[in-house]
Amino acid sequence: MKITVLGSGGWGTALAMLLAENGHAVTLWSYLAEESRTLRETGENPLLPGVKLPQTLEYTNDLACAAGKDAVVFATPSFAVRSTAEAVKPYLDKTMTLVSVSKGIEKGTSLRMTQIIRQVIGDLCPVVALSGPSHAEEVARGVPTAVVSACEDQKAAEFVQDLFLNGRFRVYSSADTVGVELGAALKNVMALCAGACTGMGCGDNTKAMLMTRGLAETARLGAALGGRRATFAGLAGMGDLIVTCTSMNSRNYRAGILIGQGVPVDEAVRRIGAVVEGYYAVDSARELARQTGVEMPITQAAYEVLYQGRDPHTVLDELMRREKKHETEIGWN
Repeated sequence: MKITVLGSGGWGTALAMLLAENGHAVTLWSYLAEESRTLRETGENPLLPGVKLPQTLEYTNDLACAAGKDAVVFATPSFAVRSTAEAVKPYLDKTMTLVSVSKGIEKGTSLRMTQIIRQVIGDLCPVVALSGPSHAEEVARGVPTAVVSACEDQKAAEFVQDLFLNGRFRVYSSADTVGVELGAALKNVMALCAGACTGMGCGDNTKAMLMTRGLAETARLGAALGGRRATFAGLAGMGDLIVTCTSMNSRNYRAGILIGQGVPVDEAVRRIGAVVEGYYAVDSARELARQTGVEMPITQAAYEVLYQGRDPHTVLDELMRREKKHETEIGWN
């Protein structure tokens, strides 16, 4: 198959490597000509130090590279998905399958990544979400990993499953694009919170509480928007949440640690040196909660710390002192 990967960050590069190793003809597109030249001349991505890129990879910063391909993978930061889709649209056609591996919710519209792409291109071709617990650093090194390929169109989901599947990268298929994409976006919010708890000196009990209750409110929102609750117990929900809330590979977790230690939010995000997706997703998640009437206390607390400058110690104390509740919607009746 002929495939273009749009976005040469760590994740886009790791997936381009995987696809090339699967025998596909892969072109990796960079937004800047300088980035493309660095990859070509050094055979490495600075974001994946020590990992050699396959010699079969091709590099360019010309979006015409998407023309005539069997699949086009969107691997840009979430804030760039719309502009990239608009720019690449003239090169797309109905024979292609588009794959979104970006994780987030668009600020201002509260749209998921596949919704943005669909809004731009219409019904031209299928759009599939690929997500799960998958640090780029580990995928690039061949660490065994499993993810989910999600689309309402079963044929398209299974086509993408076959593109990526190999002995170190297992891909499951799903019809629940809503659940898969919301799990991907909101786990970044929870990872910021988990990091903040670590930065404040809290222990494993606190992190376990945060992750479990964070997953509960994510699942509530997902169900209200048409997702399946079972999805949030799977790879794109619980799986991605675990890896993002517990690993120093996670930019969101590392940023949260700095915030918990008292570093101002803007400075913490700057120090990470790459996109902290949870910072952008929390605003949109809060808006979706407002629109659907879903209670999301952790998301609200994260918003207050990130956007209103509240002290994370105070916010955590308020969360702990909320009125008593039953753990699930089902009580003794």
